[in-house]
Amino acid sequence: MSDTNTASELSPTQDDFAALLEQSFAADSPVEGSVVEGRITAIENDLVIIDVGLKTEGRVPLREFSMAGQEPTVGVGDRVEVYLERIENAMGEAMLSRDKARREESWTKLEQSFAAEERVEGVIFGRVKGGFTVDLDGATAFLPGSQVDIRPVRDVTPLMNTKQPFQILKMDRRRGNIVVSRRAIMEETRAEARSEIVQNLVEGQAVDGVVKNITDYGAFVDLGGVDGLLHVTDIAWRRVNHPSEVLTVGETVRVQVIKINSETQRISLGMKQLESDPWDDIETRFPLETRVTGRVTNITDYGAF
Repeated sequence: MSDTNTASELSPTQDDFAALLEQSFAADSPVEGSVVEGRITAIENDLVIIDVGLKTEGRVPLREFSMAGQEPTVGVGDRVEVYLERIENAMGEAMLSRDKARREESWTKLEQSFAAEERVEGVIFGRVKGGFTVDLDGATAFLPGSQVDIRPVRDVTPLMNTKQPFQILKMDRRRGNIVVSRRAIMEETRAEARSEIVQNLVEGQAVDGVVKNITDYGAFVDLGGVDGLLHVTDIAWRRVNHPSEVLTVGETVRVQVIKINSETQRISLGMKQLESDPWDDIETRFPLETRVTGRVTNITDYGAF
């Protein structure tokens, strides 16, 4: 074989160059069904014109560039990511979607947050049967009515169109379903606050609290984020048949921290402990074999009080 023939076989022809060039362009060309980056060339009649490197530009509604409850903030020259639905439609234009691009981006981030049990930011923007819709930066989630707050909320209006944290309860990308909870965040926050308050309390400490609830066996007193139990036997040194004889709901009372269970975070309170024990000086006030006058308060089978 001659050197001329060998050189001819090794040298690429014009057809080879054309084929390689076409392969290079094909490799760099946007693919349908993927998120691509483009540049905004114009904004006309509430439509954003975007160049993504195809033969023709695409048009996307301006509203797709706004967050829930906010105005669009894009301008000519900005580079944005959009979802390429079709390279060319019947009108010869690229079919683009910012909503779908944000949804793809959001789903990927949300799946990572869900796996790591991290909180996510979202905005309640609509009402649906059984709950509300939440915008999670492009992905729409369902917020059940029972997961809005720890206690039932009659008016959710103040909570809408405001960015706030949520916890993802479950999600299914194939079905496009995401369920979130605001209540879980509040319960976690309350638990953290409760733990901090309990840590700052000391047995024997006197604190002020508000009577929150009254039961047959005692009263629950709110100590500013954490409840303590004031047992009926610790209300007064005298006999108290029912806590309502001494206490009323909403009343501010001075109590002493009797015991703190760090594991269960249960707090036992007392009111009588802040007063002198009448039995401490009983022998001084009533010496043995001294005659006194008293009033019968109760009669039983075995005696009288």
